[in-house]
Amino acid sequence: MLLEILSAEEKIFSGDVDSVILPGVNGQFQVLNNHAPIVSSLSNGEIVYSEKSKTNSLNIKGGIVEVLENKVSALIEN
Repeated sequence: MLLEILSAEEKIFSGDVDSVILPGVNGQFQVLNNHAPIVSSLSNGEIVYSEKSKTNSLNIKGGIVEVLENKVSALIEN
């Protein structure tokens, strides 16, 4: 699935990933391929994403995420 992480200033990451763990306001949640559509607020925490057996992470202060048709779009504050 495609993951795009954007801030107000720049595109931070765009690429195919296997999974994404996001810091929702009600707790962490994971998004996998073919996930149901969702829009959620993000809290202070860490986005963790896996691409080709490599795990990356990014600390954020908050934001919003949309999951739709195997595309995860996160607009974040960092």
